[in-house]
Amino acid sequence: FFTTVLRAKDPVVGQLWARENKVNLKKDSKALSAVRAGLILPKATLNPKEQKTLSYRFFIGPKDNTMLRKMDNVKDGHGWGDVMQYGFFTGPVSRVLNFILNHLHTALDGVAKNWAWGLSIIFLTIIVRAAIWPLHAKSTRTMKRMSKLQPEMAKLKEKYPDDPNKLNTEMMGLYRKYGINPLGGCLPMLIQIPIFFGFFTMLQYAVEFRAQGFLWIKDLSQPDTLYTFHLPFELPLFGSQLPLNILPIFMGLTSFAQIAMTPKTGDKMQQRIMLMMPIMFF
Repeated sequence: FFTTVLRAKDPVVGQLWARENKVNLKKDSKALSAVRAGLILPKATLNPKEQKTLSYRFFIGPKDNTMLRKMDNVKDGHGWGDVMQYGFFTGPVSRVLNFILNHLHTALDGVAKNWAWGLSIIFLTIIVRAAIWPLHAKSTRTMKRMSKLQPEMAKLKEKYPDDPNKLNTEMMGLYRKYGINPLGGCLPMLIQIPIFFGFFTMLQYAVEFRAQGFLWIKDLSQPDTLYTFHLPFELPLFGSQLPLNILPIFMGLTSFAQIAMTPKTGDKMQQRIMLMMPIMFF
């Protein structure tokens, strides 16, 4: 959520060293990883009594996308927005969504100040869902048509069990007859992937959420832990402390409900894999 940036006013060849350092913030607490770093100034040869001045700009503060982008607009300020490392694949999507999120918060801050950020996330989710609805609807229509063809495809598999080339030819003819694109169900879903990854990445790095509450959530930048169970044994990933978080449970249940409403396509193994997805995400 925070960064330290040191930029030379004029381009120079410099070096930076960094190493990991373990820190205990509390007595008997788990050691946390910190970073020790230093700057090696560029090499220079000076004559006796000669002086040379190196000018640097420092920024020590939050990785606030809006603020850093404004710094790009000042003189000699280009590149500050690059501090937001959303990633090459999802970076443009994350920046646009963060821009919309902040404008939603500005609009909602005067109406529900204490809940403005939580409501901004909800409204942004609705906007994203509405934007990709045509893709989702097209995918669903294709999957419904595919599900109706399952009996016909099963007959073809029984008719040509040992001739895969003939089977593929007949299946493609069946697709053409009913006006179905085999990729029509998958391609729209693949197009949505960068949007959802960009949304997730933007929320993950949004410093604006720090110490902002919503409903039972005390801090939107942290898990919504209601209670922590202290176990007498160790669990993988969790250790001896098992948190009770409501939102992941709610997400898992709604994912199962969404799958139940989705047309069934493919064989039984593919359907089982689809049912396993909510468990993996949970």
